[in-house]
Amino acid sequence: MAVELKVPPLGESITEAVVGKWNKKQGETVAADEPLVVLETDKVTIDVPAPATGAIATIAFKEGDKVRVGDVLGTIEAGGAASASAPAAAPAPAAAPAPAASASADARITPTARKIVEENKLDVSQLKGTGAGGRITKEDALGQLNRPAEPSAPAPRAPAPAAPSGPRSRADREERVKMTPLRRRVAERLLQAQSNAAILTTFNEVDMGEVMDLRKQYNEKFQAKHGVKLGFMSLFVRAAIEALKTFPQVNAEIEGEDVIFKRYYDIGVAVSGSRGLVVPVLRDADTLSLADMEKKIADFGTRARNDKLTINELQGGTFTISNGGTFGSMLSTPILNPPQTGILGMHNIVERPVARNGQVVIRPIMYLALSYDHRLIDGREAVQFLVRIKDCIEDPTRLLLEI
Repeated sequence: MAVELKVPPLGESITEAVVGKWNKKQGETVAADEPLVVLETDKVTIDVPAPATGAIATIAFKEGDKVRVGDVLGTIEAGGAASASAPAAAPAPAAAPAPAASASADARITPTARKIVEENKLDVSQLKGTGAGGRITKEDALGQLNRPAEPSAPAPRAPAPAAPSGPRSRADREERVKMTPLRRRVAERLLQAQSNAAILTTFNEVDMGEVMDLRKQYNEKFQAKHGVKLGFMSLFVRAAIEALKTFPQVNAEIEGEDVIFKRYYDIGVAVSGSRGLVVPVLRDADTLSLADMEKKIADFGTRARNDKLTINELQGGTFTISNGGTFGSMLSTPILNPPQTGILGMHNIVERPVARNGQVVIRPIMYLALSYDHRLIDGREAVQFLVRIKDCIEDPTRLLLEI
């Protein structure tokens, strides 16, 4: 009996996706609940599991095709096996094992890790899975890829290729690749933000010495008690909430001729995923402890790299914080995440000479940037908002006493 494999519900307001990769070919056997096809949306990557054990009878959409919720991706002949199209022949000599993912390994390897394995011809049997249930993750595959190879005798140097005899065309030096759904959506939202908002950016600098001393003094005890390191992001989230309470228009949004002031604080935290930057949301962040925030942020980062964030975790948000400093950025002008009216940009910490009490001293300094919608927020409020965050970070006791 043929069982249909359909595109599942993808989340609120998401109706279509792109077929990213089929993990099996037509005629191959598959186990129930085994990840069979990868769908890419403008927000997340989704593994669609096999609805039954059997053989793949038909594949209706190839990789790169657009599909909608409810479309039949293919069918599985329940209980069936791969059919042979040619008569049985004498057994052939055993071939050397290929260093790629086998059928049994497919069930224990993530799509991103499988792509790395196939592209680099890695031996799956040499990979140790550190994911849930022993699944091989992207980090496992990259770890094997980056492992130093055994030294070998230098190969004879090949002769240098001859220079082209004639002029090369642009087509010889260009590659055309379709944008992923996520990249297309990012492009649309960035253009929308710049077209529909009056974006300005104001800057300030913050002395990170006090919070760095705080981390140095308590990080070991914090980690022993809560099982997670004390990072800077949770402190900036807490400082931002204090500033948002003082300047509620930065936590608001414009809808037509109305302003919606939000008395809750859902803070988006930008993290790096396997396909680009994503912004999962800390719901009701004002009710979370620093430890709760750090646990959630660490979990977001891990699942973003493995394409396991859900649609709901990426939607909403009243204010966003982005830390370009993790990539070495000294200064930037972040772009709003509509319909939000403010976004805070953190940057690299650099030791700089500064004046303190009439003397020049070396201090760890971070530049902060606040981009805001000038239709709702005046420059005075934007500057004071950043000063409030600066005060909280330079004197962390303010965060505990809420003063």
